[in-house]
Amino acid sequence: MIDKYKIVTLCGSTRFKDTFYEVQKKLTLEGCIVISVGLFGHSGDDEVWSEGTKEMLDDMHKRKIDLADEIYVINVGGYIGSSTKSEIEYAIKTGKKVNYLEEK
Repeated sequence: MIDKYKIVTLCGSTRFKDTFYEVQKKLTLEGCIVISVGLFGHSGDDEVWSEGTKEMLDDMHKRKIDLADEIYVINVGGYIGSSTKSEIEYAIKTGKKVNYLEEK
């Protein structure tokens, strides 16, 4: 936490871009500092697929989890892909609380 503000990193498939924005807005209005993805590869940010970029972004997202108090998983329709699964496992391993948009 920074002062009275909880830090939350959003995790989930970038195909849910609109939901990322909705959740970011909701959590911000609840008084959270929200850390999100930088690019939406599954929603048109084709730079993600350049050589080495996806791997760098995956590693960077783990560092964003390091900065957070907890993660918030955007699992629309229950969907959790391999990158998100890896992020959840990392968060648990590092003692972060894990919250989900939809109950598992």
